[in-house]
Amino acid sequence: MDSDVEQSPAGGDLRAAALVEAIAQARRMLALAQATETLLLASAYDLGVEQIGTSSSSGDPDRDIPLRSLAAQIGAATHTADRTTGIRMSEAAIVRDRFPATLGALTAGEISAAHLRMIAELGGRIDDADARAAFENEALVVARRETPGRARTAVARLAAAHAPRSISERHVEARAGREVRVQDGDDGMSMLSAWLPSTLAHAAFDRITSVAKAVRDAAPETDHRRLSELRADVLSDLLLTGHATAEVSERSSAVSASIRAHVQVVIPVDTLLGGGGCGELTSGTVIDPATARALAAAAQGWDRLFVHTGTGAVLAVDRYRPSDQQRRMLAARDEHCRFPGCRVPTARCDVDHTVAAAHGGPTEIRNLAHLCRRHHTLKHHSAWRVRQLPDGTLEWTTPTGRRHDDHPARTLVFTANTEPAPF
Repeated sequence: MDSDVEQSPAGGDLRAAALVEAIAQARRMLALAQATETLLLASAYDLGVEQIGTSSSSGDPDRDIPLRSLAAQIGAATHTADRTTGIRMSEAAIVRDRFPATLGALTAGEISAAHLRMIAELGGRIDDADARAAFENEALVVARRETPGRARTAVARLAAAHAPRSISERHVEARAGREVRVQDGDDGMSMLSAWLPSTLAHAAFDRITSVAKAVRDAAPETDHRRLSELRADVLSDLLLTGHATAEVSERSSAVSASIRAHVQVVIPVDTLLGGGGCGELTSGTVIDPATARALAAAAQGWDRLFVHTGTGAVLAVDRYRPSDQQRRMLAARDEHCRFPGCRVPTARCDVDHTVAAAHGGPTEIRNLAHLCRRHHTLKHHSAWRVRQLPDGTLEWTTPTGRRHDDHPARTLVFTANTEPAPF
């Protein structure tokens, strides 16, 4: 058959072509929606800045309350943390003002939001408008033809070529951003990540790999862990016990026994007694029963909570004097700041009177809740309003009248008791 003769596509090929085009069109529509959201967030940022300029003096430490309040309203309406929303508003304004061509390419569906974030991030250090525009045009040529992952290296080179400072100067500044984070996932797993200078990060990874291979070589034939699993076990062992061997690495109990951090854990009584129920960290991460029992065995003391059998609501904590009992009950009930979407743990929060004590609000559980300093300030210095229901639910009302409920979380349970709480 002559390969130059055009052939009619088969039915399956026609359907595939239609699906590909439909998905590509959906992506273009998504890009347009994301560009529209970016412009709206930038407009919200402008409004907040405008309200700051008309509502307070430059010396007022809470002068940014209007901007924070607006970010909180948008965050509550979109189920997004208000800090995240505030950052997105600021970033949207930067993209609109400093990278208009990239935003235009997103609007036209020529690139994705990931491309836009990459170009804005890598080009953010270029302050000169002409140099930045030249970088943006060159970066868009790459972005239009490559995926974000493949384009990043080339775009980073372009940014370096147009940057006003040397790599040495930029590295000194970048080092100040080094950090370690933990992000909870599913099935009792979390991601521990470290942002380090590249030389240290690669050196640490090489050492972990070297130790992992040594552990693998010394391990018995019954040890079937992959190298990636061994790396993870070696990292845990080195951080928590100071050493990593085949004998230590293959026993999770050795690591559990070394944990002495301040951890609040949900452990049902049947789990402690050997049942198959799971435990739960304060963050909401589920942990397996064996780990829960190991942590409980190493704990210096327990708090016994009496909970409502139907709703799980915390009713009381025994063993403590009333003032301590209230704080422990609140910590167990609230788990974190009670502003919608906020996850600041109670240890870093204020215990706030929902109805201020100065206005007759009692110092009782039904009128107390944990608020981080950011949202404590927002509550008292903006038009946000809050009401606490008998079950501990906080009804938040935004300055524009939208209502968002924040429900209490049960975070530390060792037994359920159907008898009245011992008040």
